[in-house]
Amino acid sequence: MRYSFKARVITIFAAVLFSTLALSQANVQEYHLLKKVAFGVTPDGREYFDYISVDPSSRRVYLSHGAEVLVVDADTGSLLGKVSGLELSHGVAVVPDLRRGFITDGAKGKIVIFDLKSLKVIGEANAAKDADSIVYDPASKHVFSFNDDSHSSTVIDPATGRVIGTIDLGGAPEFAVADGRGMIYNNLEDKSEVIAIDSRTRVVKSRWSISPAGAPAPLAIDREHRRLFVAGRNPQMVALMDADNGKVLQALPISAGADACVFDPARQLLFVSTREGWIHIFHEDSPTHLAESGKVKTEYGAKTMGFDPRTSRIFVDTAEFKEQLPDAEHPHPRPIPVPNTFHLLIYEP
Repeated sequence: MRYSFKARVITIFAAVLFSTLALSQANVQEYHLLKKVAFGVTPDGREYFDYISVDPSSRRVYLSHGAEVLVVDADTGSLLGKVSGLELSHGVAVVPDLRRGFITDGAKGKIVIFDLKSLKVIGEANAAKDADSIVYDPASKHVFSFNDDSHSSTVIDPATGRVIGTIDLGGAPEFAVADGRGMIYNNLEDKSEVIAIDSRTRVVKSRWSISPAGAPAPLAIDREHRRLFVAGRNPQMVALMDADNGKVLQALPISAGADACVFDPARQLLFVSTREGWIHIFHEDSPTHLAESGKVKTEYGAKTMGFDPRTSRIFVDTAEFKEQLPDAEHPHPRPIPVPNTFHLLIYEP
């Protein structure tokens, strides 16, 4: 049978497209559980966990775990040490040049400063009630905590630990990301907005709706293409947003309870983890289009996540859960974590 030039071109294009999609699917399908690491109960006996932070240069993973932060080896999963003496830890940011780390303690309303080598607490700064996410901004060389109930951000000089400013955000902040050029983005969960903050002037420059998604918590960034990935909880969708003008370019459905997004620029993959026990994976086909690439089944409650760009490993943590009986105040209560069951799940491709 003779083929025209046009037919041959179409055939070759289809073959290349098929092989590309097959490779992408293979990468997704090969994600498997590498290791499960169990840890003991927190000092106060309460099982609570929040943000996961990965420092690829030091090969460390920081796990928020109630009254402490656990420091884990990114390659072996073994426990390297703990930062203790906290009340309710949330986020962790590290500044390797200063050999310092920073933890938000929501119960104390403080930023706790620790030494990266000894893991000893060396100071603290006053933040505000429910200090939650935290980020180091390399452009301004300042650390920003985002205080949920207080609707504010506290800015400190990491070299001195001194508070140098407070920003009124006009809503309840969740995840924050820095673009490295002097702009910090944060989700306002109660407003269904993303805000853009000039990190040098400490002024909110823009407020953008994330519709059709809503109640956003997780946030990630593609710095090269100037794109934000915003995961909403009500409605449950992940939105692709232009980081310069706030335009929502696309929105795709996800499962309930999204609490972390990470972006792998090397493979152009976005990961979104949810309370329902799924990691949704999307491929950034272009700066204007995300494509669903698959899902990884984890465990219920494994909603926070970290990513190691060196190994492409994904870290999520959770606990065993038990059902609660409904009452007048909570007719549909969520399951609660069982003390002494906290564990880390490590997935690799």
